[in-house]
Amino acid sequence: MARPEQVLLLEPQHELKFRGPFSDVVTTNLKLSNPTDRNVCFKVKTTAPRRYCVRPNSGIIDAGTSINVSVMLQPFDYDPNEKSKHKFMVQSMIAPPDMTDMEGVWKEAKPEELMDSKLRCVFEMPLENEKTHDMESNKMSASLLKSESSTLSAKSLSSTLDDGEVKKIMEECKRLQMEAQRLREENKQIREDDGLRMRKSNIMSSPHASVAMKKEEGLSARTVALIVLFFLVGVMVGKLVL
Repeated sequence: MARPEQVLLLEPQHELKFRGPFSDVVTTNLKLSNPTDRNVCFKVKTTAPRRYCVRPNSGIIDAGTSINVSVMLQPFDYDPNEKSKHKFMVQSMIAPPDMTDMEGVWKEAKPEELMDSKLRCVFEMPLENEKTHDMESNKMSASLLKSESSTLSAKSLSSTLDDGEVKKIMEECKRLQMEAQRLREENKQIREDDGLRMRKSNIMSSPHASVAMKKEEGLSARTVALIVLFFLVGVMVGKLVL
């Protein structure tokens, strides 16, 4: 029994084109549209699963909606003499009502319920002059964007500030710079003065200590002499009384 005709609309219909260079991941999009009034299950398969990453590779497309499938070709060494034999197949079937297990539905599906469409892969390598043209176009675009951004910045600045305000801002900046320089010099002078005072205090600490010790020694000698004197006077007074 022949398989039913594919109900999904594919864009593109027959070829998936990948444009190099292929030193990095190259992505192309496949659009799947469901024009029917019923939900449709789909799967995307390939003959080279290790060379491609497909997101999403399966799912459900609601009635009257569409979905974009990203097909990502992994980096590889491109050989222009080697023709691509890679192919993709989009398999679909009408989703049963109240479906809960999609994997189970796929396993139990009958062959006459399945629909499929096949696409072949085409690799395109841009010519050298096209590469040069693309590089020059990118450079021109970058320089144009840069010049436009600088022009817009200058225009916005000139429209916001007039010459007088700009002059005031410049003078204020200059005054703040001078004030910062003065504060740095004062801070430096304070540090130098503190260091000088500390050195003087260290030098003068030793003589003061010796003078204080001499004063204490003098006081203690005077105290002993007075005690001895009072003792002698007391002895003499005692003898006179007796």
